[in-house]
Amino acid sequence: MALLTPVPGDPADPSALQAALIRAMDGAGPPVVVGTDPARIGARDIPPGTALVLATSGSTGIPKRVALTADALSASARATAGRIGAGAWVLALPASRIAGIQVLVRAALAGAPVATVDRTGGAAFEAATRRLPGGIPAFTSLVPAQVRGLLETAPEALARFDAVLVGGQQTPPDLLERAAARGVRLVRTYGSTETAGGCVYDGTPLDGVRLRIRSGEVLITGPVLATAYVDDPAGSARAFPTLDDERWYRTGDLGSVDGGMLRITGRADNVIVSGGVNISLDLVESAVHTVPALRDAVVIGVADETWGEASVVVTAEGAAHDLADARAAVQSALGAPARPREIVRVDALPLLASGKPDRVALRERFGGRRLG
Repeated sequence: MALLTPVPGDPADPSALQAALIRAMDGAGPPVVVGTDPARIGARDIPPGTALVLATSGSTGIPKRVALTADALSASARATAGRIGAGAWVLALPASRIAGIQVLVRAALAGAPVATVDRTGGAAFEAATRRLPGGIPAFTSLVPAQVRGLLETAPEALARFDAVLVGGQQTPPDLLERAAARGVRLVRTYGSTETAGGCVYDGTPLDGVRLRIRSGEVLITGPVLATAYVDDPAGSARAFPTLDDERWYRTGDLGSVDGGMLRITGRADNVIVSGGVNISLDLVESAVHTVPALRDAVVIGVADETWGEASVVVTAEGAAHDLADARAAVQSALGAPARPREIVRVDALPLLASGKPDRVALRERFGGRRLG
C-alpha cells in the first residue's frame, strides 16, 4: 500500500476540514493533521489506517500527537448517536480539538448540516441555532463556562436542542440544576483525544466501551481508542498497555465504578503532599467551587516553607473575604490539612483553545510562590 503524505486540516475553515476528514475516513484522501505542522511528520511515522493526527491540548503537560483511525472516529460518533440521537449540530467549540472535530464527524455520518458559531456571545449562538433546519433533532457540544454564559444570554436557544453535551472539565452541580430549570438537557461527557472524544455519558460508558480501575486509575477499552502517539513509541507503550490480551488506555484520572457508573475523583498527577498528607487538588477545587464567587476558580499547588506544599485559589472574580468561605468548604469536605492558603487574583484566567484553564501556565506563573 502506498504511503500517503499527511495534509494540514484548517480549524478556521470547518467545512473544508470536515470534507478532508471524510475523504480520509473513506480512504479517498490522505491523513489529516490538526494542531501541528504536517511537514514535521513523515508518512512512515503515521500508523497504517490513520485518518486524523490531532495534537492534544496539553492542559496538564506537553501536547501529544494522537493518531486516530476512521474506525475509532466513526465508532465514537455512532455510539453517541445511539445514546442521544442523530441530527444537525451547532459547532461552538474549536475545530482544533476532538470535541469540535467530533461535531463535524457526527453531522457528516448523519447526513445533517453543521451551523458554526463564528463569534462568542449569546447573539452569535442564537444566530447559529436559527440556521439549523426544522424537523430534525439538534445538538451542540459546550464546555461548562459556555453553558453558564448562555444560560444568561441565550437560554431559549439552549433549550431548543435535544441534548447539549458538556465536557472538558467537571460540571458544577449548580449548573446542572440551573440548566434543568430552564428546560436544557445537559449530558455530561467524559473522554479525551485518545478515546476519540467523550466515551462516558452521564457516568455510563457508550456502547462498546468498557472501564477498569487499576490502582485507583481509570482505564478505558473499546473501538474508540487511538492507535498511538505519533513518533513516541515509549509514550504509546505507557498510555496503551495490553492487559489480559486487551488493549487499554490509561487516562491518568483517579476514580471508581459503582453499579456501572463512573465517578472521577481527580488527576493522578494533580496531587500535592502537605505536611505529609496527600491532597488531591481536584477535590480541593471541587469544594472551592461551592463558593458562588469562586465557581470558576482554579486551584494549584505552590511551595510552602512550613508544610512543603500548599494550595492556592487563582481567580478573576473572587475577593479576599471569600478565602474564609473557601477554607470552610474545603475543611468540611476534605479536612483541615486540605484548606487553601490564599486567594490569588488575576485579570483573567488563561485558557486553552479547548476552553479549559491553562493549568501549566498557572503553575509556571505561581508554582514557585512561597508562602508561610
